[in-house]
Amino acid sequence: MTTIADVAQAAGVSISTVSYVMSGKRTISQETRDRVERAMADLSYSPQASARSLASRSTSVLGLQAPIRAGVDVHVVMQIVAGALKEARAHHHDILLLTSDDAAGVERAARAGMVDGVLILDVETSDPRVGALAELSIPAVLIGLPDAADDLVCVDFDFEAAGRLAAQRLAERGHRAVALLGAPPQVQARHTSYSDRLMRGFLAASEAAGLTARALPCPSGPGATRVVDQVLAESPDTTALFVHNEAALPFIAARLMGAADGGPVEILALSPAELALHVPGVSDVIDLPAETLGARGARALLDAIGGTRGPGAELIAPRFADPAS
Repeated sequence: MTTIADVAQAAGVSISTVSYVMSGKRTISQETRDRVERAMADLSYSPQASARSLASRSTSVLGLQAPIRAGVDVHVVMQIVAGALKEARAHHHDILLLTSDDAAGVERAARAGMVDGVLILDVETSDPRVGALAELSIPAVLIGLPDAADDLVCVDFDFEAAGRLAAQRLAERGHRAVALLGAPPQVQARHTSYSDRLMRGFLAASEAAGLTARALPCPSGPGATRVVDQVLAESPDTTALFVHNEAALPFIAARLMGAADGGPVEILALSPAELALHVPGVSDVIDLPAETLGARGARALLDAIGGTRGPGAELIAPRFADPAS
């Protein structure tokens, strides 16, 4: 049975380009369209027959690539996995966890017919996997928003908007000097997408609001207190911290409680609400709905497998958590 991958190879284009030619959802040059249609004719390719063949060979398994790399918050990753698992089970699918951190592991699972599609976590701004994923014979969905992902489906929390929301809230509360204590140094060094976008949104909105703002990586655990000390020593007029590091948050809050470093310092957290709302000293929380994010990613992948979801980004808008929850 001739597949869409065979047509793409014969025409010298990506699988997504063949899909666009068939669906008409995106403008394709006439020369490329002619090559694809010629390859389809030469190979006697029938989209309907191919779809029936793929359906008959369905594994009812979704791959989920969740590499546990340095600095990754495993608790939040497992919340995302739990959300994806619940959504998959609701549609009678299982999850196969892939722990590799490159495209080769995903390609092996696809070639072996182990999964119907794959979810990709821990996405970098310039992710080296993007090009290979666009050429896979199975659908891929990224839980993250890299650059140059026009041919892929992406689902993520809107971290850039969350950064803007935090800066606006702190400005409204009268703060003039603020700091973002973000992901661990290893995560920022990899330019993980969410870290870059959060920082960009926070610093841009702080500048627009007339705030003096800085952004620093923050190690998880007790080491976070050293970053707090650094901020207060270098910028003693700092009156608010925006913290996006769930594992560091309790240590930061404990360090600031009762501190005599020039007055009280407000803490605004970006975190799954249940991890941050009850930390003493945290005044407000922008909820990071990790389980919802995993569920949305799994649903997008199921739709892509079913042919009802095309390339594009779906972003979950940030909101403040309800303290009563």
